[in-house]
Amino acid sequence: MSVLPRLNRLFASDGKCLNVAVDHGFFNEWQFLSGIEHMPEVVQTLIRARPDAIQLTVGQSRHLQAVPGGAKPALVLRTDVANVYGKKLPRTLFSQLIDNAVEQALAVDAACVVVNLLLIPNEPEIHLQCVQNICQLKPVCERFGMPLMIEPLVMQTNSAAGGYMVDGDLQKIVPLVRQAAELGADIIKADPCDKLEEYHQVVRAASGSPVLPRGGGKVADHELMLRTKMLMDQGAAGIVYGRNIIQCAHPDRMVKALMAIVHGNASTEEALAILS
Repeated sequence: MSVLPRLNRLFASDGKCLNVAVDHGFFNEWQFLSGIEHMPEVVQTLIRARPDAIQLTVGQSRHLQAVPGGAKPALVLRTDVANVYGKKLPRTLFSQLIDNAVEQALAVDAACVVVNLLLIPNEPEIHLQCVQNICQLKPVCERFGMPLMIEPLVMQTNSAAGGYMVDGDLQKIVPLVRQAAELGADIIKADPCDKLEEYHQVVRAASGSPVLPRGGGKVADHELMLRTKMLMDQGAAGIVYGRNIIQCAHPDRMVKALMAIVHGNASTEEALAILS
C-alpha cells in the first residue's frame, strides 16, 4: 500500500515539514519534562500555532486527536522507548518497540511512525536492538501504507556529555543516515553536523528520502534561527525541534518564526522579528 496519502498529510504542498517533538516523557528522564509538565496545555498551544506535525506517544496522542476538525497538525507517533539518555547509563540498556506499533498508529490516525537508530559509544547491543526494531516495523509499515521515519542518532559518551548529546562528526553521521536509508526509511530525522555548510552530504546520504534535522539541546534564539536557515539552504526538507520550541518563553511565536524559515524562506532577521 502506498505511503503517499499519509506523507501528503505530513508535508505541506511545498514538500516541507515542521514537526514539533513533545514525546520526551517517554524516556523517564527528569530533565526532559521541562516545558511539557502539563501536556493538554502544551498540545493546545501547539495546535494554535499550526506546525505541520506534532510528535507524541500513544499515551499522549489523545490530546491532539480529540480536537475536532481538520485544521490541526498531523500526528507523528513515537514507537520505541529507550533508557539511554541519562548522564550515568543503567546496568541494563534497552530500546523497546511498543507492541503492534503500526496497528496502534492506525488506531490513533497517525500520519507517520518514528523509531530510533542509535549509535552510542561502546554499546553495540543497543544499535543491534534498533536495527531489529526497524526490521520489525518496516514490512508492517509497507503493508498498511504507514510512512516510517527513522532517527539515526550519533551520541557522545554519556558520562562526558550528560546524555542525549549530538556527536556532530560528519564521518559518523553520514554512514548512519545511509544505513537508515538502506533499512527503508521514508523520512530521516538526522543530527546536525558540526559544520552546517557540509550538511548537503547528509542529505545526499539519505538517497532521496526527505531529511528533517533535529534540534538537540536548547540554544539561543539567534543561533537557532541561523542554524535552521543554513540547514534549509543545504537541502533539508524541514526540521524536528522539541526543547528549542517547548522550553522557550513563547512556543507559539517560536513555531511561527520557524515556519517562516521552513516554508517562507525567511531570513534570520525576519524570523527573529516574529519572536519580538
